[in-house]
Order: sequence, then structure tokens, then C-alpha cells
Amino acid sequence: MAVSHKQSGRKKSGGKTRRYRKSRKYDLGSEFSQPKLGDQRVKQKRSRGGNNKQVVREADTVNLAVGGEVKRAEIESVEENPANPNYVRRSLLTKGTVVQTSEGKARITSRPGQDGIINAKLLE
Repeated sequence: MAVSHKQSGRKKSGGKTRRYRKSRKYDLGSEFSQPKLGDQRVKQKRSRGGNNKQVVREADTVNLAVGGEVKRAEIESVEENPANPNYVRRSLLTKGTVVQTSEGKARITSRPGQDGIINAKLLE
């Protein structure tokens, strides 16, 4: 089923809005890619303008910013996720997720479903 980013069909008052144009292709969005904890898998996806987006499907490492340098660290587990508490049980990786790495706890700063890479910042 298509995901749409156009206006809701209802006003704040609950009444229906009048249609002022047909649906356009640029109103279409996409499903949530659900990046998980697992062996590294990245998928390419065509985006608007003929460009490509890298979409993380599964990842087991993270680029970790420690002080002024960047290290590659293993992701051990998902600790908390402010986007949705159920994402912790499913081990989904989104921006803002706190993960336990080999270096310590870190917060993901990139958008894995959009950027194709997982960057994080050490919390401790």
C-alpha cells in the first residue's frame, strides 16, 4: 500500500477539507525501513531526481565519536529507544537510540534508514 505525505482529509474542527487538486507523485512517501541489529546489510533505493539512498537493513557496527576521533565499535545490544519502547524488544536502530557498544553506551546520531550508515556519540 502506498504511503502518502499529503494533507489530512479533515480540518481541526472535524469537517472535511475540499480537494483543490489531484494526487501527485511527489506526495508519495515510503514505508519505515526497520533497520535491525544483525550482520551488515545495506540496500540501495532510488529517490527523487534519480538519486540513490543507502538504506541500512541490518548492522552490527557503529562509527563511534570519542572525543575528537572516530572509532568503529561493535553493537552489543539496544538499551533504549525514545521513538518507541517496542523498538527495544525488536532491536530496531533509529536516530536517538541508545545502544551498548564495545566502548560503552552510545546514542545514534545518524538516520540509518536514510543515510546508509550508523554514526553514534559516546554517552559516558
